[in-house]
Amino acid sequence: MSEGSLEAPTRHVIAWREEDFYDTQKLDVELRRVFDICHGCRRCFNLCDSFPKLFDLIDDSESGELDTVSSVDFKPVIDACTMCDMCFMSKCPYVPPHEFDLDFPHLILRARAIEARENGIGVAAKQLTKTDRNGKWAAPVAGIANWASKRGNSLTRPVMEATLGIHADAELPKFTSKPFSSRNNQAPTVNVDAPAYGRKAVLYATCFTTYNNPKIGISARAVLAHNGVETKIVYPKCCGMPQLEQGDILGVAATAADVAETLKPWIERGYDVIALVPSCALMLKFEWPLIIPENVDVQSLSKSTFDITEYIVSIGKKEGMVDGLSPLNGGVSVHISCHSRAQNMGQKGAEMLRLIPDTDVDVIERCSGHGGSWGIMIDNFDVALKIGKPVARKVAEKAARHIVSECPLAREHILQGVERINEKPADVSQVQHPIQLLALAYDL
Repeated sequence: MSEGSLEAPTRHVIAWREEDFYDTQKLDVELRRVFDICHGCRRCFNLCDSFPKLFDLIDDSESGELDTVSSVDFKPVIDACTMCDMCFMSKCPYVPPHEFDLDFPHLILRARAIEARENGIGVAAKQLTKTDRNGKWAAPVAGIANWASKRGNSLTRPVMEATLGIHADAELPKFTSKPFSSRNNQAPTVNVDAPAYGRKAVLYATCFTTYNNPKIGISARAVLAHNGVETKIVYPKCCGMPQLEQGDILGVAATAADVAETLKPWIERGYDVIALVPSCALMLKFEWPLIIPENVDVQSLSKSTFDITEYIVSIGKKEGMVDGLSPLNGGVSVHISCHSRAQNMGQKGAEMLRLIPDTDVDVIERCSGHGGSWGIMIDNFDVALKIGKPVARKVAEKAARHIVSECPLAREHILQGVERINEKPADVSQVQHPIQLLALAYDL
């Protein structure tokens, strides 16, 4: 038996359609097998709150071993997982093909799927997963919605805390009155003299870019057109990451099939697919093919999908970028998000920003602690800031003019951490995503 595997990690198809997958006794056996191995290893102690909770649970038990821990006490460990995939990707020496065959995030997914089947998904949690519906409802009244959700609003935030469980001090994304997916007729002129002219791509706009920050999509489209890439906006629906976090695998499967069918004609016409937020790229590339592996459209989509930073870097390496990038004053701190790292593509956000001449780029590759909707909830907000404190501390020390993350939500969470350290809001630009900085450097 080897201590760790030197081979590339692999993942198994998720057997969510088999009844054994939902057998609570078999789940308990597997939880105990995995938790016992984690207890003996403990390399993941500094990732998220799941592992400290697990180790404290065992250490405080009668025997100091897992055999005297009740299974009913596993729930806090399960609930603390943000499904960031970092234990699988960067810490665990026992992931497949190792004989121990550990996949902690997908084990947690199984536990949540069982809980969702047996008890349903809570009303508040279910409403928060409806990102498309919420964005559509908010768009006509974006100003009012943003006022109501603003931190410090003593009229509305206590109500949101009481009804939805969202911490009153958590920064929430703003809504736009003009969704990005409605802007197909505003395509920028494609630069026919660019080295990469002839490329064409559809932008899977994601719910965040569509309903919260269209500037990410506008910047991406401008940079791509400037570098010769024709683009179309295609956004059928949310990728289903919020549903996956709640254990609604059936809902994710239906979404995957629908989106893949919509994007199929574009792929057949030679278009690449670019996701503008890393969580969505991760779903299209890796999670969907493990949920419905028999769907050929999903498999084709997986092979055709790129993260926006990954795609820009590929242009730089293969054809070459158009000249004209100007330095950015004040420096940049760029956070490499967990769901970017989980795509196993390298620090593409940092690689892309290093294309900008004479610009100080400081890279932070550590979890922000946000974890999607997990980090904004009452029970998790303070823990999320604690997990992200090393990132916030480094950002505060660097004091760069631009703070960006491949995950825009993580960026806002990091700034909240900086605010707590400095006891005042950070004096930074409003740019959230690295692609916006590239557009700025091109003066687009």
